[in-house]
Amino acid sequence: MRIVIMGQNDFGRAALEAFCDKGFTVVAAVCAPEKPGAKPDPLKVAATGRDIPVHQFRSLRSPEAHEAFEALDPDLLVMAYVLQFAPDSLLSIPRQGAIQYHPSLLPRHRGPSAISWAIASGARHTGLTIFRPTEGLDEGPVLLQVPVDIGPDETLGELYFDQLFPKGIEALLTVAGQVQRGEARAQSQLVDGGSYEGWMTDETAQVPWAQHVDVAYNVIRACNPAPGAWTMVGGTKLRLFDCRKRPLATHGEVGGPAGTVARVTDTSIVFNAHGGFIEVMRVRAGDGKKMGAGDWARGVGLQPHGA
Repeated sequence: MRIVIMGQNDFGRAALEAFCDKGFTVVAAVCAPEKPGAKPDPLKVAATGRDIPVHQFRSLRSPEAHEAFEALDPDLLVMAYVLQFAPDSLLSIPRQGAIQYHPSLLPRHRGPSAISWAIASGARHTGLTIFRPTEGLDEGPVLLQVPVDIGPDETLGELYFDQLFPKGIEALLTVAGQVQRGEARAQSQLVDGGSYEGWMTDETAQVPWAQHVDVAYNVIRACNPAPGAWTMVGGTKLRLFDCRKRPLATHGEVGGPAGTVARVTDTSIVFNAHGGFIEVMRVRAGDGKKMGAGDWARGVGLQPHGA
């Protein structure tokens, strides 16, 4: 079966390598053009290393993209981490259509920051979906879903790289095999019963100290490693990573105003929150680099609230 891999970053690279290693004929890789000065996309690097042609279209709607796809004569388009809009006219060119990966149990958390929003909402379960893409955003018929649990302290990075990434590559291979054997069966989504969320932006990444400690903690986890949840500390915009939620009894304090500093330790900053504390081990101040929270606090002379 002649496969075109479309995607980007490490997930796109891993998909291409997995399909090649499983004996599929990958006739081309398609990824978005890099921004000026950026390193080549990992998918592009992997394809070039295997002598697989690479196409980079500024728009998948363009005549250039359609002509290139028709010339490739593909059986199946595999969409692995695709952020460009693909019109139905392009998706219909492969003889057996297209399949796409999405890191949620559709129709829940349709949109580009699905993993973050699942964690931020306090969900204990999520998963991944392989579906037939359409022009409706993440609304196409479902071919396969794989549920996964979300650990109480699991971050965006951990959930993605440890679970949704490897299981997603495996699921794409499974569905491609089903398509090849004529065994793939799609089921329509109940889109009205789902949800859509946009990007987890800097605005939505602000730690919501006005809410319960559980909510603030979930937002920090959902933004680790990117974009990094943030709060203002002494006039500095401080991004918070690698944290743990602590009950009120942990340190013996009564607790001060939510969002203020309760304690500074050798390795951490402990913030007051409604119903508990959040201890943060790594931070990034402004445009600086990530560093140990205790080191940063000592460097700026940070003191607990009211000290």
